[in-house]
Amino acid sequence: MAQNNTTQPEENKIIRVQIKKKPEPSAALYSEKDVREIVNEFITSWIRGDIIIRFPTASELGKQTPLSIAFPKDPSVSAELKIKEHYIDLILVCAGVKPASSEEQQKAISEVFKMMLMFRSANRIENKNISKDTEKRIAELEKTQQNQMKLVEQITAFLFKPKKPKQQQSKS
Repeated sequence: MAQNNTTQPEENKIIRVQIKKKPEPSAALYSEKDVREIVNEFITSWIRGDIIIRFPTASELGKQTPLSIAFPKDPSVSAELKIKEHYIDLILVCAGVKPASSEEQQKAISEVFKMMLMFRSANRIENKNISKDTEKRIAELEKTQQNQMKLVEQITAFLFKPKKPKQQQSKS
């Protein structure tokens, strides 16, 4: 009896397994998404005029630079303009108006958040920032009130609808 030796040797197969460690829980109070939402609300409120930012003025900046006496052109005026221009530039990047990479956009969002904190700590922000959550709740309350008004009208129409005379029962 002849043996069939047509079986080929099994090829060595290498299976690579990559084990990823679970990221450790972050101790940060706000996630990137939270910061993005806060900055979004802040910028939107600032554009609408709901909040006012009091940027440092040239005279305030001049107090920090005693060399302004020696220079005929006051450098604090250009410093005031640079702060405002930097802020507007960051807003343009955050809004997507000024072309930027995703890393530059994230950096701009972080910078605006940092400026918000600095302005808030220096009492340079006036008025409250109305959050989208509050706006959403107000919109839901208005919708509920409209629905209730419709129900009241329907109930009132039903209660005060003229009654039809009762038909006499057929005589048996």
